[in-house]
Amino acid sequence: MDTPVVNSLEAFFMGFTANRAFKADPKLFARAKGMFYYTPDGREVLDATSGLWCVNAGHGREKIIEAIRAQAGALDYAPTFNLGHPLIFELASRLRGVLPADLDHTFFCNSGSEAVDSALKIALAYQRAIGQGTRTRFIGRERGYHGVGFGGISVGGMVANRRTFGAQLPGVDHLRHTHGSFPAFTRGLGETGAELADDLERLVGLHGAETIAAVIVEPVAGSTGVLPPPKGYLERLREIATRHGILLIFDEVITGFGRLGAATAAERFDVTPDLMCLAKGITNASVPMGAVACHAKVYEGIMSGAPAGIELFHGYTYSGHPLAAAAGLATLDVYREEGLFGRAASLEGYFEDAIHSLKDAKNVIDTRNFGLMGAVELAPREGAPGARAAEVFRRCFDSGLLTRYTGDTIAMSPPLIVETTDIDVMVTKLAAAIAAVD
Repeated sequence: MDTPVVNSLEAFFMGFTANRAFKADPKLFARAKGMFYYTPDGREVLDATSGLWCVNAGHGREKIIEAIRAQAGALDYAPTFNLGHPLIFELASRLRGVLPADLDHTFFCNSGSEAVDSALKIALAYQRAIGQGTRTRFIGRERGYHGVGFGGISVGGMVANRRTFGAQLPGVDHLRHTHGSFPAFTRGLGETGAELADDLERLVGLHGAETIAAVIVEPVAGSTGVLPPPKGYLERLREIATRHGILLIFDEVITGFGRLGAATAAERFDVTPDLMCLAKGITNASVPMGAVACHAKVYEGIMSGAPAGIELFHGYTYSGHPLAAAAGLATLDVYREEGLFGRAASLEGYFEDAIHSLKDAKNVIDTRNFGLMGAVELAPREGAPGARAAEVFRRCFDSGLLTRYTGDTIAMSPPLIVETTDIDVMVTKLAAAIAAVD
């Protein structure tokens, strides 16, 4: 029997958070609507980060809320191991009309981290099914973020995430990152740096193509500070991977569902991967869901090459959860009915100008953007990396603006319903916070 206890901030062990600092000065939200969060005391906070890169259609969307409510009353849960329910098949079918044409089979999970680990396992299953069982190596990229599973940490390239947990997948190597391959303050994609994709050729020469199952990258890196690729980089990576029989995985957990002014980065760059990791915007963050979209050749390779019976020995209790499926379908409706992907594209220029208007602000050493993703990088304080950006973040919050910081970079990724007036407020408040911090 539960023993009555007093509500305490100490009971929640928070991830990716300075727990002691937060609990000494908590920042809490009580509700949200449209472009805004509201604190328990009723203070309005403009959401410049779509929650955590995920509330693409804005907060409190009635169509999505009603779909979840109705589904909870009709079917709260059904397993998808040798069973199913209609909505998850409908969502998978609907995604065929959103994703690149050849990515026509979808595996469902519950988060971006699970999507990455699932994609890695599907890649291994495919290579074994087609008689390439020696291909067990993965190639990630420095400064990449692919979630918090051991697979994602292993192929990821964010140093603190890797150093904290020593146990990682064996046989993983990394491409060099592309940051700095073109000048600071570049608008959008850089003109130089595509040749960094040739790192994959170097690793093929080092390890042998016959050992490499897949290479995974974020088309635009998000969590490491909004790093757009050089022009031609992804196209070059695609060509090299194809030539050597290596699967190309795009981690589109952030870039999927309108963030770049198209349904996916694959569509925006006209580069189709073999596997695509999705989450966040797939349900507008209303119910946790992740997914791996599989190229027809991958799906058919596993189906035809696996022994009779179960083809993929992988799955989750909550794969294709009915509430998540209902939320996903309603979210796709909202995106389509309101033309939010196209709306994001139409705002990209205005957002770009706003981000780069801060290039001459105090301590700013770079401004970057692509789609509705923007970053302002600050010079780190000597001996205290990240401290300056953390203080800017706190000042923004106190002034009614939610940003995100990673290292000494302030990132903004507003909901696709953002207005130009909202962008003006974001930049004005961010500029004031930067000016106030030494």
